[in-house]
Amino acid sequence: MKQKPLGKTGREISPIGLGCVTFGREINEESSRRIMDYAVENGITFFDTAEAYGGGQSKIGRKSLTGVDDIREQTLDMSSSELIVGRWMKDRSMRNEITLCTKVSTGASADNINKALSASLERLGTDSVDVYKIHSPDPSTDIEETMAALDQEVRNGRIAAAGGSNYSAEQLQESLDVSKSRDYARFEVIQPPYNLTQREVELDLFPLCKREQIAITSYSPLGAGFLAGKYNSDRSNVPTTTRFGIAPGHINLYFSDKNFNTVEMLRKKSEEIGIPMVQLAMAWVMTNHDVTTVLIGARTTAHIDNALKAYCVGLNSELRSEMSNWDNE
Repeated sequence: MKQKPLGKTGREISPIGLGCVTFGREINEESSRRIMDYAVENGITFFDTAEAYGGGQSKIGRKSLTGVDDIREQTLDMSSSELIVGRWMKDRSMRNEITLCTKVSTGASADNINKALSASLERLGTDSVDVYKIHSPDPSTDIEETMAALDQEVRNGRIAAAGGSNYSAEQLQESLDVSKSRDYARFEVIQPPYNLTQREVELDLFPLCKREQIAITSYSPLGAGFLAGKYNSDRSNVPTTTRFGIAPGHINLYFSDKNFNTVEMLRKKSEEIGIPMVQLAMAWVMTNHDVTTVLIGARTTAHIDNALKAYCVGLNSELRSEMSNWDNE
């Protein structure tokens, strides 16, 4: 896989990234290690975690800034995602082999950024991370305070680049304006949800990132599994072991007549050309040239295989254009 630029940092990241949200929440540490090993073996070296991910730390994300609340309790032998990643990096001597990203999910004040980053670094067992993102905009904190705090962490060497997740174009522009006027380190990475049913970011966020040379590490290419075609409109019949069962807030994001129509179009096209639905949906995201890296969540190595196959299959311009127009049908 050809590496891609990480904003204006001069660094590069893999075009497929491993989202570590499943670690310690949906799968245990042994399975998580197997997935990380397999990812690196196949050229996936951008790892994205957060203080809110996994058993030990997941409770802080329930009513925080991550966009989807109501994460149900799990009963596995859980540990936080950061702890799992940290122990794996130490045991495998992998810290310098991956581009490591984590996120603050509990608020973007200067004091909280300092404390949360310190705690994340301790859990990860490292002195610094390559990317540190604000998990979602914090309306209770002035953006100037947030950017000043991130700039200080860059100067202190604890983070190499700052970024934001779930930011609108307007919010990103505000952060860039503050960074420029104060000579602060700017956001080099932005992390929006992007898939066949969530495309609002194409209108203004993607063009802004392209103009400013900001990397886009999009997540949820399958709409939290919605585009796999395993759900119907009966909200009372959602399997508890699926992403929608674990985080029921996703139901309100995806369950609509329009989105179910997109799933049926995807199913028909999949049957017509002989490419599995999940690979076709991911290939559509991966072939948007504005997207730097597509983050995938995995519970098994087969999920990684699907992403690798989607990357290799790609889409020709005619098919991608056809799929992009399903919104209008």
